[in-house]
Amino acid sequence: MSEAAVLRPSRALAAADVAERIVASLATVVHAPAETLRLPLLCLLAQGHVLVEDVPGVGKTVLAKTLARTLDLGFSRLQFTPDLLPSDVTSVNVYDQQAARFRFRSSAHS
Repeated sequence: MSEAAVLRPSRALAAADVAERIVASLATVVHAPAETLRLPLLCLLAQGHVLVEDVPGVGKTVLAKTLARTLDLGFSRLQFTPDLLPSDVTSVNVYDQQAARFRFRSSAHS
């Protein structure tokens, strides 16, 4: 492993401090346990996804919107229905028989 790939302790502590400041900022808007505020941030940092399920009115959208605003990111919300498919949101690769290759088909242009 190269030296550049190893995170130095001082950088790790600085990153942890930034993360805790973000969680503290979220806590000023969303009243939830710290772990509930940390997990969406962790998913974002890991470039993953998080599905937040709960009853209406507990602040799921407020949490997502506040995290986006805290980090100066864009925010949009989807209201799912039972007939919605993942490809309706994420798009899909479709095989083009004439060209004998896959083509990306955006859900925005369906």
